[in-house]
Amino acid sequence: MILIYIIASTIIISLFSLVGVFLLSIKESILHKMLLSLVAFSTGSLLGGAFLHLLPEAFNVIDPTLVMEITLVAFICFFLIEKIVHWRHCHDDDCDVHAFGYLNLIGDAVHNFIDGMIIASTFVVSIPLGITTSFALAFHEIPQEIGDFGVLLHAGFTRKRALFLNFVVALTSVLGGIVGYFLASNLASIIPYSLPVAAGGFIYIATSDLMPELIKEVTPRKSVSSFLLFLLGILTIYLFVLFE
Repeated sequence: MILIYIIASTIIISLFSLVGVFLLSIKESILHKMLLSLVAFSTGSLLGGAFLHLLPEAFNVIDPTLVMEITLVAFICFFLIEKIVHWRHCHDDDCDVHAFGYLNLIGDAVHNFIDGMIIASTFVVSIPLGITTSFALAFHEIPQEIGDFGVLLHAGFTRKRALFLNFVVALTSVLGGIVGYFLASNLASIIPYSLPVAAGGFIYIATSDLMPELIKEVTPRKSVSSFLLFLLGILTIYLFVLFE
């Protein structure tokens, strides 16, 4: 039953890669506003998921000091993973544009695989925790997949090929979910330690990938609306936790 939840959640999140075609056809000013709103809400939901759900769950079963140490190590590891998979980001005129596109696909595949493992590890702990985690990751996935789709178009891929490759790569989250489930099921003792690892990942994604986009916005009205959506993301997770 848990495996079905994991597969369903990762497939649904993978389908967000198809949103790119629809949203890229929208007027640029409207698209920018939509993406900023999604990023703001996603930032709040990821931080809320880490600090209001994952870490409190971990504190119940692991020494708090160890929880914070694992969270910090996980944060550092996510930073290293992102640096490694993007080590060949090319800015030279002689850069092979298609090679850059394929490199982006590899990096996205690793990212999605890890997301799948995070989802699996939280579902094994409890179904409500898994649902909350999936919810937080889903809203992060939309702007990420749209960005990846745009990169592939810039790399010279056709819209149809970019969409297909983006969707195939998104499905690695399903593989990550299945692998994560069997690892957690056969190594039950590691399940509690997966919670601070997931929290470290959430904090890294929110603070390094998403929050900088919010900081760039200097228009007072948009800044206020982004901040309110950020708080709404946190509040949504709080309500999930309160009524689970």
